[in-house]
Amino acid sequence: MNTTDTSPDLPVVRLIPKAEARAIRHGFPWVYSNELVTDRRTRKLAAGTIARLEDANRTPMGIVAVTPESKIICRMLDQDPDAVIDQTWFAARLTRALSHRERLYDAPFYRLIHAEADGLPGVVIDRFGDVAVVQPNAAWADTLITPLVAALQEVTGVTTVIMNGTGRARTLEGLEEKTEVLVGEAPSGPISVPMNGATYMAEVMGGQKTGLFFDQRPNHAFAAGLAKDARVLDVFSHVGGFGLAALAGGAKSALSVDGSAPALELAEQGAAAMGASDRFETRKGDAFDVLTALAEESAEFDVVICDPPAFAPTRNAAEAGLRAYERVARLAAPLVADGGYLVLCSCSHAADITKFRNSCSRGIGRAGRRGQIIYTGFAGPDHPQLPHLAESGYLKVVVYRL
Repeated sequence: MNTTDTSPDLPVVRLIPKAEARAIRHGFPWVYSNELVTDRRTRKLAAGTIARLEDANRTPMGIVAVTPESKIICRMLDQDPDAVIDQTWFAARLTRALSHRERLYDAPFYRLIHAEADGLPGVVIDRFGDVAVVQPNAAWADTLITPLVAALQEVTGVTTVIMNGTGRARTLEGLEEKTEVLVGEAPSGPISVPMNGATYMAEVMGGQKTGLFFDQRPNHAFAAGLAKDARVLDVFSHVGGFGLAALAGGAKSALSVDGSAPALELAEQGAAAMGASDRFETRKGDAFDVLTALAEESAEFDVVICDPPAFAPTRNAAEAGLRAYERVARLAAPLVADGGYLVLCSCSHAADITKFRNSCSRGIGRAGRRGQIIYTGFAGPDHPQLPHLAESGYLKVVVYRL
């Protein structure tokens, strides 16, 4: 069945004369509220309305999703002004995304859709075998979730689809938070995910984000390559990301630190599934407090990894966030053995790589250590970056040898 959700009688929205129409024609995916004519008719459109976008000269530019109350008032869906946003349209986008992932990975565990970069603005889909977790973080995707899910099943053959409707992005769109099974049945427990030789346990119904962070996969692999016979400390570990990868890489021991007891329990289950429980420990607590306590205990590790949450989620929070990254580096550096490695991560798009690296280097210096940068990493290729949108390149990893 092909569910049609747009018709020729779409509302029309128009750019103001001073708007940068050329940038949008060249691939920038957003129209800001100060670039659009917001008359009474436009302001009355329901959030997520599909509309035609015209420039100030009334030349059609494409199909957009409109959220009148949002700063990002329009998201470009298709530069063809006659495109119909239906199941067939979704299937074409999903097929293109799937062909890339199948070239990259030999098992169906990856990010299938990475929002704007995969042509579905505000939509994230992570795949866990026969289970897909969809995050419709924009109002249009929430409205068109039925044809989206139908296309997802058609293209991938997944039997269970879970909607994870939580997070800051949905709040900004005026959407309610909810998690529900849209197709199939909820998994009876965590899903076992193989990655880099390690086994991870993804709690897709109530875990953080979609249940697992696929973006760090290449950086996990690099850190694991440093970990043979090493003592490893993984701070802000979530479900064991770097620590379990290090165990798979032959680490002598790994200590995972996180504030979430359920996340650490999943990490322990992953270590057990790998037959590595005898080399694995966890410690629950505030990361800053634990780092301080470990220094007081004169603890020493060959590889220390810190992968905190976004300290700078917005431009307004950037300076405070950079100070927090500096503090992480300052507290972690003394725990690294001479000749050991310090892996520092940021998932804050508002802190660019140069500022993040400078903050980390300053923190290491303040700790009385000196380091060489040996590796700079980003999100894996299943998290493509849209060249026009800096926000899509959010993840940065810098590895120092101290």
